[in-house]
Amino acid sequence: MHLSRRNVLASASMAALPAAPRHRERPHTGFERLAADGYSLLQGQRVGVVTNPTGVTRDVRHIVDVMHADPRVGLRAVFGPEHGFRGTAQAGGSEGRYDDPATGLPVYDTYLKSGQQLADIFTTAGVDTVVFDIQDVGARFYTYIWTLYDCMEAAQLAGKRFVVLDRPNPVTGRAAQGPVLHKEFATFVGRQPIAQAHGMTVAELARLFNGEFLSRPVALDTVLMSGWKRTDWYDTATLPWVPPSPNMPTPDTALVYSGTCMFEGTNLSEGRGTTRPFELLGADGVDGRWAAAANELALPGVRFREAYFAPTFSKFQGKTVGGVQIHVHDRAAYDPVRTGIGLLVTAKKVWDGFAWRPDNWIDKLTGSTRVRTMIDAGAATDEVTGAWQEELAAFRRVRKEYLLYR
Repeated sequence: MHLSRRNVLASASMAALPAAPRHRERPHTGFERLAADGYSLLQGQRVGVVTNPTGVTRDVRHIVDVMHADPRVGLRAVFGPEHGFRGTAQAGGSEGRYDDPATGLPVYDTYLKSGQQLADIFTTAGVDTVVFDIQDVGARFYTYIWTLYDCMEAAQLAGKRFVVLDRPNPVTGRAAQGPVLHKEFATFVGRQPIAQAHGMTVAELARLFNGEFLSRPVALDTVLMSGWKRTDWYDTATLPWVPPSPNMPTPDTALVYSGTCMFEGTNLSEGRGTTRPFELLGADGVDGRWAAAANELALPGVRFREAYFAPTFSKFQGKTVGGVQIHVHDRAAYDPVRTGIGLLVTAKKVWDGFAWRPDNWIDKLTGSTRVRTMIDAGAATDEVTGAWQEELAAFRRVRKEYLLYR
């Protein structure tokens, strides 16, 4: 994998705001620091905000409602991603164009829009600065980071300034894990060659995108958190958890998601339509042999329970199926991507009904044909995970240059 080393033509992060204190403190989000400084970074600007229900304050007020009520902010528009600004749409859906009943602000739909089409939306909205504030979950195929990428590219095309308000990576920022996307498999679940579990915050990703991938960098400001460390889990942040999407109900979901979302590329249920999506996996005809085989792998930090469930929607809707429930008992030792591979390998071994989705969606999720073809050829878990280590090491070297927290 080759990644360029262009200089980042972006303004210094938080140049207009006080430096983050060095002592340990309760984490404060980018929005909290922006507001505490009186929104000086947005002074005199017509502002549009890319956000969703996760863009909330510590007391769970939405930042759009807060800024709209503050005369110091010239808020003019809202831009909604997949699932929508207020979060009413399911996976693969959005809310369209409407006026927000609470504020009267125009809400524009960004979902599956990019390039000049999205740039024209920013121009139509009449904004000078586009602000991004959405909670990510740390996985390459979670679409909000590619909304970030597309909006940065569109802002550059439209001659707009771009500001990213940072939030924690809920599964820590310790390390990148998993395969790196190959460019020929780029889609909205992976635009650029980053690791499947990237181990970065959205502000760090924005700097990476600006420095490595955008054809021309956007005028970028990143408002950093204070008090957050790379080893922090979400429950140490004392921040409210708002589901970033309908099937991401808890930080526990985010913990397993970068591995078990790969089951979207199979004919097994990934637990959509249950109270534990991505923690429950199964299919009609699967029995206790799967949990037994998965436990025999002795994967670090995790155990598997034989489970039965009946999804209320999505695959196997209304039908009781068998499978496993993932129980992480040591999250520091747990590797979600390796665990996901182990579950794919063992599912194929013990259930003769196993199949990939006919469109080979697994290749889009994992970033190449390698996972599918190696598992089909009978490769073991460690063989599959070992195959991407060289490209992962290359990505980690590039990633290191854009990290903003210790």
